Amino acid sequence: MSDAAEQVDEKSAEERLRGRRKKAVRAARRVLWRGGLSLTIRDRLASLVEAAPEVYDLEEQPDVYGNGVVAAVEERVASLLGKEAAAFFPTGTMAQQIALRCWAARTGNAAVALHPLAHPEVHERHAFTQVSGLRPVRLTGEPRLPTAEEVRDFDEPYGALMLELPLRDAGFVLPTWEELTEVVEAARERDAVVHFDGARLWETTVHFGRPLDEIAGLADSVYVSFYKSLEGLAGAALAGPRTLVDEAKTWRHRYGGTLFQQFPTALSALVGLDRELPRLPEYVRHARVVAAALREGFAEAGAAWARVHPEEPHTHEFQVWLPYEPDVLIEAAVRQAEETGTYLFTGYWERGGPGLARTEVTVGAAGLEWTAEDVKAAVADFVARLP
Repeated sequence: MSDAAEQVDEKSAEERLRGRRKKAVRAARRVLWRGGLSLTIRDRLASLVEAAPEVYDLEEQPDVYGNGVVAAVEERVASLLGKEAAAFFPTGTMAQQIALRCWAARTGNAAVALHPLAHPEVHERHAFTQVSGLRPVRLTGEPRLPTAEEVRDFDEPYGALMLELPLRDAGFVLPTWEELTEVVEAARERDAVVHFDGARLWETTVHFGRPLDEIAGLADSVYVSFYKSLEGLAGAALAGPRTLVDEAKTWRHRYGGTLFQQFPTALSALVGLDRELPRLPEYVRHARVVAAALREGFAEAGAAWARVHPEEPHTHEFQVWLPYEPDVLIEAAVRQAEETGTYLFTGYWERGGPGLARTEVTVGAAGLEWTAEDVKAAVADFVARLP
């Protein structure tokens, strides 16, 4: 077989597996989390139509360029985070670029100190430098948030410190509350502003043992997402001082982010704030039960090596590492779902090193039905399917 034919065959195999995964997650009777991607358009629309009247008066006129229901979301977020004002954005990528370019203009320094695993460095195609003229500088290469010493002793000035809370690509990890406050104080000593990438800030209250407004109160500005933890259709918000938010809205228009109408997205954000936000602490606590059961299940099943990271999850999301190639684990997970109706690892497995793969586990409403024994039984079945 020629190289070209092999590539076509591999692509066809990948497409078939992708189709099987999509079908399996929709058909599975038991999952730990059933996100929006597993639902049809009809399902999502029906859910929104059902819930929207509970959060907003649908007899009101639709929003136009940011008023009405969009303004209601902004007011709600500002109140929850204890900030003077908030601005609704179509994406977090846009919200954070604008926030940090506004801070750069005020501080006179375009350098942004962040972690190399932070979202702008890994998932945004160098948007900071290519679009906004910002210059990322990396404080540490360790798979954790930077320490106060690293922030204080960094060998060049920077105008803003950006902290992703939790740091997703390191395992959804968080510092302790004491460590976080020390890091913020160290940045202040350097006359740097502090911005929180809080895409998943909503679920940090259990770990920190503090309410949202106290956590957000450490930062000069905060970005939050509506679709990651709150199951919204899309959208984000930037919260901070009113003067910063007003300036950000001007830049939002320049970036093309002041959309004509956004009421479906805004309504779904309000639904998420009403329905999912109050339940997140319950998900976080149960994620710890699931993580412990996974560790015990792998040990009892005789798995050669397995790791749950962090051992006690900081949020309702965490990583699982296994010593296999990703395609082997994906196939085992899909076959388990197809043959038993239980889809234990719905996340995509990615290479973490030679012969090593990792996936992300999220525990949501569907996961609350699982006992520790249910998890261990599913692990045993999954391991039995591995070579």
